Amino acid sequence: MEEPGLETITDARGRMVRQLAELQKFHVLLAGQSSGLKKFGNNGAGLAEIRLAYEMLEQYLAQTDAFLENMRGRFEARLGVLRRAEPQIEGRPNEPDLAPGHTEFWLEFSRLTAVLRRISRRAEL
Repeated sequence: MEEPGLETITDARGRMVRQLAELQKFHVLLAGQSSGLKKFGNNGAGLAEIRLAYEMLEQYLAQTDAFLENMRGRFEARLGVLRRAEPQIEGRPNEPDLAPGHTEFWLEFSRLTAVLRRISRRAEL
């Protein structure tokens, strides 16, 4: 199997960064919208502000939790495949810890599993 080239990885990272920037813009818009809810409470309609606030937060949490659970499931399903991608020295399959990139691979793999555990703990709340 051929490793993706640097350009492919860079392109994928660039797309992800752009999409996360769009998500950040959405967050800023939503925060602005939530600030606009103050007008209800300031005009004697505190109950309306309360309802709109919790509806917005509940819906946001539900969407976020659904997205994270979907991503957790996708990447947990891939852990076995990813684990088998551990760097090897040709002809020395029983000594993977001597392969170039071994330490970096396992540090990054551990980071992924740590994030997946955080998502799992969040789902339990």
